[in-house]
Amino acid sequence: MAAGKTLPATIPALGGEASLNRYLSEIRKFPLLQPEEEYMLAKRFQEHQDPDAAARLVTSHLRLVAKIAMGYRGYGLPTSELISEGNIGLMQGVKKFEPDRGFRLATYAMWWIRASIQEYILRSWSLVKMGTTAAQKKLFFNLRRMKSQLNAFEDGDLRPETLTKIATDLGVTEDEVTSMNRRMAMGGDTSLNVPMREDGEGQWQDWLVDNDPLQDELLANSEEKDVRHDMLLEAMDALNDREKHILAERRLSEDPKTLEELSQVYGVSRERVRQIEVRAFDKLQKAMMRIAGEKRLLPAMA
Repeated sequence: MAAGKTLPATIPALGGEASLNRYLSEIRKFPLLQPEEEYMLAKRFQEHQDPDAAARLVTSHLRLVAKIAMGYRGYGLPTSELISEGNIGLMQGVKKFEPDRGFRLATYAMWWIRASIQEYILRSWSLVKMGTTAAQKKLFFNLRRMKSQLNAFEDGDLRPETLTKIATDLGVTEDEVTSMNRRMAMGGDTSLNVPMREDGEGQWQDWLVDNDPLQDELLANSEEKDVRHDMLLEAMDALNDREKHILAERRLSEDPKTLEELSQVYGVSRERVRQIEVRAFDKLQKAMMRIAGEKRLLPAMA
């Protein structure tokens, strides 16, 4: 955390997969913080570098890290390592958290937790090099989710309509989607029936069934949604009227317009509408990244 200081030895040790069962049980014992208590602890750490305050902020969010890490279990890496990387991101989030900005720590820390886990996955997968473009990273971390939403569970290459939908939504080429899908199919998924301990007792799925969402996760998701909505509205100011209208009709509408319909509205070709859409989406993404940086919501990542 702060220079010359370390967190008190109150965080449960995470020694590997064999100890994960015990770790998950222990972190449930740490109470969640009320808003006023969280604010006061954050101020104490911000102004006095109080390690006890930092430790309480961290331990109260360890369950959030574990829950987020579980969402990345399909990449074939040990869950204990994903959690460890997420904890590093959490500590960085605590270190840089500014309580007077009005966000709850969970909302802010989620960005750091996810960034830390994703960077670890990228480093660990030999098929995805650190020089991968931002668009390819986005494809890597969203391909499984989009295939699930589109019920694309078939083996082998994706159907043409599925391929086109994913490529368009993520702003990459169809060749890149096909290549990434083939690469990830080679990586395989970790079975949820794998025993957690050497004696064969307990399975991963036993820990994944949770009918009661974490309070801080619900809060963070709700606040993050509000933050992203406000950022989107602000970022839209970077577009001209035609770009705003085309992007809204193509990507923000519940009933998206076709390229043909919009080409008739503006008296241009379908290809020209597609070019405007792609350019507007790129401008919007850059504007949102800039705004997120100004709000200090994005980790400083190379």
